Amino acid sequence: MADKKSELGAGWWAKNLEDVDREVARLAALCKVRLLDPGVIERVLNKDVTVCGTQNQRAFDKLRQGLMMHYHVRAKAAGAIGEAATQEVINEIVANIQKRLGKSLGGKP
Repeated sequence: MADKKSELGAGWWAKNLEDVDREVARLAALCKVRLLDPGVIERVLNKDVTVCGTQNQRAFDKLRQGLMMHYHVRAKAAGAIGEAATQEVINEIVANIQKRLGKSLGGKP
């Protein structure tokens, strides 16, 4: 019975993370930010607009807020389902987003 509860919890957290990350990916594509390249997330969090390939301050601000929300939800998920399970969920989400958007978000070649 306890396994079913944790599986349901993992699914719930996965959906929440996927919703946030899908929006982050959409905004990153809109801003032309290669979010998965080394150091780029930190630069966005530090309000460095030079990582953008376009000038859209409003979208950049929303991207930054989305990233902060990702880390908030990630921390809550890790507390609920564990760090390893949370990382597995995030890896799957990133892989799915990369399939949809190709290499526009950067990352490993």
